[in-house]
Amino acid sequence: ALLDLSGLHQLNGTWKGSTALPCTYVPSEGFTQQTLVWSVTRDHGTSTIFRRDDSGDHVLLSRFRDRVTVPKNSPGDVTLQMKNLEIPDSGLYTCQVTWSSKNNSLITKEMTTTVKVVKVAVTKPVIRAGELGLVLPAGASTSLTCVASGSPPISYRWFRGEPGGAARRLGSGAELTFDRLQPSHAGKYYCEAENR
Repeated sequence: ALLDLSGLHQLNGTWKGSTALPCTYVPSEGFTQQTLVWSVTRDHGTSTIFRRDDSGDHVLLSRFRDRVTVPKNSPGDVTLQMKNLEIPDSGLYTCQVTWSSKNNSLITKEMTTTVKVVKVAVTKPVIRAGELGLVLPAGASTSLTCVASGSPPISYRWFRGEPGGAARRLGSGAELTFDRLQPSHAGKYYCEAENR
């Protein structure tokens, strides 16, 4: 029972984002992990992505190189971390662990997770004020931050004025900074967030 693999069995990943495919077990005395294999099944069959054995860690599919890692120093945690997700990464992922026991017999267990990579539209942004809030003394410095989520990369634009009315573009980037506030800085500001 100690060798039960557990984790989510279905997860959505965000296109261009990162995800973790959980695979964990409780290490148990007398059992030594020999190999860990992560594979993916799609229309064209099954391919091995990652293999860990006595000789180290090996990424076997070039399109996953530099994009997948498995924790190094946490016994029992063989979660697959994936970054920069692409739509073709959708598929069935299998984590397979083989242990040897004291009497040298081998035990293998596996767990499968379905991954769907989805494009996520940018959310309506919210504006986060600096620590001092929105009512500020002249001469202070502060910043406003535009915060949105969705498939990266997200680009931001800041304006002063009214959306849909007369507005002056102030800059790009999530953060709008003010070094020394003057009374003339008082007014309405808004930000736009955009992704692909």
